[in-house]
Amino acid sequence: MDDLSGIVDDLRKKYCGLSGEVCYNERRQWALREYCRKENRMNQVNYQKELEKILNTLQEKGEAAPDWRPPRLFLHSCCAPCSSYCLEYLCRYFLITVFYYNPNISFSEEYQKRVAEQKRLIAAYNKEEKGWPIDIVEGDYEPERFYEMSKGYENCPEGGERCFRCFDLRLRKTAELAQAGGYDYFATTLTISPLKNAAKINEIGQAISGEYAISWLPSDFKKKNGYKRSIELSHEYGLYRQNYCGCVFSKRESMEREKQKQQSCMDCQ
Repeated sequence: MDDLSGIVDDLRKKYCGLSGEVCYNERRQWALREYCRKENRMNQVNYQKELEKILNTLQEKGEAAPDWRPPRLFLHSCCAPCSSYCLEYLCRYFLITVFYYNPNISFSEEYQKRVAEQKRLIAAYNKEEKGWPIDIVEGDYEPERFYEMSKGYENCPEGGERCFRCFDLRLRKTAELAQAGGYDYFATTLTISPLKNAAKINEIGQAISGEYAISWLPSDFKKKNGYKRSIELSHEYGLYRQNYCGCVFSKRESMEREKQKQQSCMDCQ
């Protein structure tokens, strides 16, 4: 879309009435969002089916050549529970290296707990020989990068622009290391969550793919009961499941929801 002027004018009238009431960049962001929503309605991509096409091709190659070696996947993981199904699903098709990089986790103790669970799960999978061996690379714990990125977006609701910028931060680092390491694909476990915008995650991943010249593996892991399976695996392996994404803003919203829930229960008594 080269010319946003028509959409901007429409949105300017809708949101603020007068042309001078908001800056051009804000109007442009509104226009882009409106345009993307319209395009998504018209051309919704089934990312699970896109993934299945790739996996079917890999399976055919493996069946045709007994000595075939699978491609290498650099998989960003947000936590062990979310990765449980993704790894079980993908380890038959790829040589996976899990990249644990989550500067959004605001508390060091929480970070250490989550990364330990990730390593424990991978060790268990490798011991059981669920598929090809899985490696792990632990990224630097640098919450200062998250706070720098989130400046000006502190009051965005969860699932909004701050989250999109956080996805970009983590996927950009994943793509950078995947390209440097000679991997064939990069991807993320984030799309397994019903609370995450899978279309936006794939959009960001695909854009970064072009910048770093490395293939993005599309996904919507929550499909085909993926999220349900991740809960089952979490119970099976006794994984620590958290009730917020990790950042201080998500923690705040989680505490507020719990407070409202308790208040609602008290009002019902």
